Formats: sequence, C-alpha cells, structure tokens
Amino acid sequence: MLAKIYSVANKGLETIKIEVEVDVAKKGFPSLQIVGLPSKAVEEAKERVRTAIVNSGIDFPSRSKVIINLAPADVVKEGSCYDLPIALAVLLASGQIRNDPLLFKESLFYGELSLDGSLRHTKGVFLLAAFAKDENFKNIFVPPDSANEAACLSKPIVYPVFSLTKLLVHLTGLEKIRPLKKVSVSQLLKNPESEFDMADVVGQYQAKRALEIAAAGDHNVFMKGPPGSGKTMLARAMTGIMPPLTEEASLEVTKIYSLTGNLKPGEFIVKERPFRAPHHTISRVGLIGGGSKLQPGEVSMAHRGILFLDEISEFPRSVIESLRQPIEDRRVTISRALGTATFPSTFLMVAASNPCPCGFLGHPEKACRCLPGDIARYRRKISGPILDRIDIHIEVPAVPAGKLTDKNNFSESSALIRKRVIFARERQKKRFKDTNLISNGEMRTEEIKRYCPLNTDCLNLLRQAVSQSNLSARAYFKIIKIARTIADLSNEEEIKIAHLAEALQYRPKEDDY
Repeated sequence: MLAKIYSVANKGLETIKIEVEVDVAKKGFPSLQIVGLPSKAVEEAKERVRTAIVNSGIDFPSRSKVIINLAPADVVKEGSCYDLPIALAVLLASGQIRNDPLLFKESLFYGELSLDGSLRHTKGVFLLAAFAKDENFKNIFVPPDSANEAACLSKPIVYPVFSLTKLLVHLTGLEKIRPLKKVSVSQLLKNPESEFDMADVVGQYQAKRALEIAAAGDHNVFMKGPPGSGKTMLARAMTGIMPPLTEEASLEVTKIYSLTGNLKPGEFIVKERPFRAPHHTISRVGLIGGGSKLQPGEVSMAHRGILFLDEISEFPRSVIESLRQPIEDRRVTISRALGTATFPSTFLMVAASNPCPCGFLGHPEKACRCLPGDIARYRRKISGPILDRIDIHIEVPAVPAGKLTDKNNFSESSALIRKRVIFARERQKKRFKDTNLISNGEMRTEEIKRYCPLNTDCLNLLRQAVSQSNLSARAYFKIIKIARTIADLSNEEEIKIAHLAEALQYRPKEDDY
C-alpha cells in the first residue's frame, strides 16, 4: 500500500514542500530503505523510527519491503525533522491508521522522535509555520517544545504532539490534541535591556552623543581609544538605547534563529534586538555564513540588532574585508556546490580598536612603546574601504582619575536617551511610509536626493569639506544621512548647517586611512 505525508525542507531561509512517500510491499525481501537524497541524519531515521514505533506498542511491518521516498529527489534532505512524517507514513501504508485524504492533504508533520516515541525539540518550526500560512495548509503537527515558535502566526492551527501514541489517538478521534492558543507578537515584545546603563559610563559625552545618533539612524560606528577608556562598556550599553523591535523585524529575526536552533525550547520569538560579539579568532564562514549546510553567520544573526567587533584590528584582514558586501547591500548571498542561499544582514556595526599595538598612543599619562613601523602595520589591518563604509568615527579618550572619583558626575540614563531615539525613529517611519526603508542608514543615493535636500549654505559647507578632506562619494552621502538623523533628533524638518557641521565631526582624518 502507498501512503503520502507532507513535510518541509529548509534550504537557507527558503522552505520547500517535501512529499514523504512510503510503500509497504508484501512481496520482496524484507528491508527498510530511504531514497531521495537523504543526509546521514535522515538515513539514521530508519532505526529511530523503527524503535520508536515498537516502543510505542505499535506493530512495525518488519516482514515487508518498506521503501521511503523523500520527493523532490534533487533536494538534499538534512536533519532529523522527517522522523514524525516517516513514522506516520509507515503506519498509514501498513494499514494501521485510517486514511483521511482531506486531513493529510491540509496538514504538515515535522519533528524528531525519541526512542520511546516522544517528540524532541526540533529547529525550524517557525519556518514551517510561515510556509504553511503562505501555502494555505490548515494544520501543522510539531513537537511541544517547539510549538510556541508558531503561536504568533494567525494561521495555521498548531498541534503540539507529545508522542507518537498521542498523535495516533488524535487521528482516530478517541482523544483530540488541544491546539495551541495564538499569541500576539506585540504582547511579547519588550524594551531592550543591557547589562550596563549609559548613566554608569563616566564622562565620554561625545561618544554617548555619537552612539545616540547611531541608534537613531542605524549608522555604523568605529570607536578608537586606549584600554580602559570604556569602549566595550559603551557598546554593551548601546543595546539599552535602541528602540524595541517592530513586529515585522521580530519575525524576520525569529526566522533566522529558528533555522539555526538558537530559540530555546518553549520560547516564542526573538523579543529583543540581537547583540552579537564574536571573538577575533572567528573564521570568515563563521562571520559571513556558509559551510556545507549553508548556515547564516554572525552578520545575519545580528540582523536588526548590533554586531560588536571588539579589537577589530586583531581580526584577520580577510575576515574584515569580507564585511564590505554585507555592510553595503544589507544581505549576504552564499553560493556553494549544493546551492545558493540569501540571508538578511541589516545590522548596526559597532567596532572598537586601540590607537596602536600597546594601546597608549596619545595617552596623557602613559607613554607609547610602539615603533612607527608597528603602528603603521597595526593601522593597515583595517583598510580604507572598510573605514569608508563606517558612518561615524569617534575618539574615546582616557578618563581622568578625578572624574572617576567625582561624586557629582551626572549622566543621562539609557531610558532617557531611548525616548529621543524612538522619537527620531517615528519621524523616519512617517517619512519612509511609502517605501521599504526603516531608518536613515538604509537610504540609497536616490532616497538621499529625495528626502535630504540641502540649502545653499549647507551645500557650500559640504563642498568645502569634500575638497579639503578629499572625501569619497560614499563618505559624501553618509555625511548627509548622519545630518538627516541629527535633524530628526532635533525635531527639524530641514537639514541645517549646524546639523551638517556636527555630522562632519564624525568623519575620520585623512591620515587615519
């Protein structure tokens, strides 16, 4: 008898419908085979499924020739998510389940089986639910620890399957599985939290102002300063001034985290903006993504959040250079022999570096021990094209001891700064309501010309700055985008000369290249 059950395969963020076909033939040598380009994990499903069925007190057709086909056959099947549909199709083909053509046609089955027949947490359930919604599948049957990932989508109906036995009882109508209650995304989202508050950072008012502008307009930041000046603390405190995730952005990030298995069992969605801080020993594949399974890298894991590269000069040059395309295009396309996958990478990059190998070049109290050649080699680790792609460049000087011990130091809290950032973001949301843009940092040349007109005084100042500092065309437009964000923070409709003058302060000097 032939049976057919539907499931899915995830190829990057693309989801493909998989038909699990099982034929149980009475003639032929007793065997169990899986065809249709299965990976090693799918091949091992034979033993997991057989044992789970037997331990659930159900007969396995061990005296028959069982052929399992995963179609289409030209798509590689990865992971253990096919255990449940394979087991169900085997029982259906062997006549132990009554065939309900309408139910099986409208349902997707997905999940890994334990040897006792229970369902384990399985990654990728959110992508399954999104596919079911788009393709009008009414039901999905998934492990209970992964079911919450699909609870935020209006469709389909989500059935948490605790065990193979519970599923069979449900299909026979003896005891129905209670579907999962839907949850609103807006109820789950919350204000971002951070381990540090901006009020805890002593001094560094210019750096705080620069980070506020960066958070308000999604501009990349490069901080340079001696050890102990507070660069890492500022970067980690920045998560507290970012606006909360929008519903759309949260679902985008959840897709990536569901694909990689970074959602914990029982978790619904990604509620806060990601903060990723990879170590400087990371490989290019780890940062950008790729590998044999086409997995997203750190730039995609930081989508709609912050990518913090501490001690960026210590990263291999080839790794840093690979950031050029993700920063500019805000997406990563990875091509391998097995196929091509595109991942979003709209992140705010915060980079930090020392001024020299020892870190004390220009320090008011400590002497630098580096030779001129060492300093030059250290700076050359970050190329001019990478620096040119970073919007805001700031110096983070050492904090005098007197300020550290001064009890009268006052600094704004992250919550207060976040209010101004949210206000600026709301202005941008209204401005870009007829486009796909979310922030000023995403504007391209066409949008800059449309939304950032400059008066004569601003044009003259910008023309003079470009001539004196020998700025590139990319830097020219980045200055205008930063000025637009400063104007938004000031609640100004037009970019004024004061906004442009402040934006020019955040460009690096020519010798920094």
